[in-house]
Amino acid sequence: MESFVRTTSLFRNRTLLVFGVSVALAACSTGPQITRTQDVSESADTPYRNILVIALFPSFDNRKRLEKEIVQQLSMLGTDAVASTSLMNTKTPVTRQTFLAMVKQMESDAVLVTQPLGIESKTAMKDANPESTYNVRPTYYFNVWEVELTEYVEPQFLEIESSVALATQIYSVRSQEAVWAIESRFKMVQTEERAANYTYFVDEGIAIVKHLSRDGLIAQ
Repeated sequence: MESFVRTTSLFRNRTLLVFGVSVALAACSTGPQITRTQDVSESADTPYRNILVIALFPSFDNRKRLEKEIVQQLSMLGTDAVASTSLMNTKTPVTRQTFLAMVKQMESDAVLVTQPLGIESKTAMKDANPESTYNVRPTYYFNVWEVELTEYVEPQFLEIESSVALATQIYSVRSQEAVWAIESRFKMVQTEERAANYTYFVDEGIAIVKHLSRDGLIAQ
């Protein structure tokens, strides 16, 4: 008798794994690409040693995350820095007067401002990769086997791919003018598969401070 494996629908099981809609968006990103848009001004009173860090995003939580990362990176290089969100709450007006009061309070010699230039997003439904298990049993017939196939099929998930552009400027408190500027761009992919993470804020903070140091705006 010719050897073969018989697969029958009688033994074909399907199990659907369902995830709640409350699963947070996860984010993964690539490092930002930096372009200098304004060279250090010849009149800049560098290096700056006490910087007020401001992020102007619609979300207070995202502002706080980026400011915290930039402050941490500056502190590691020996530069005093304060996050504006550490001096305010969600009800504090985001106005020039508010930030000028912070500069006076902290006696800052520079203000670092990061704000979005734009974001372009596209969405798509993605198929999850199914997993299968096999249970193979012998029969009474020579070289004939019964195979039970169980497929674990996940539902489709939403994927959002975004291209993000940010502008960062540093202002001299003495001259009240921008003395340096960069643009940063990065791609971010969000899915519903994992808990939220914010590594792109870490990457952005590292990149900004790296270029501040490279261009001599903070003490080496």
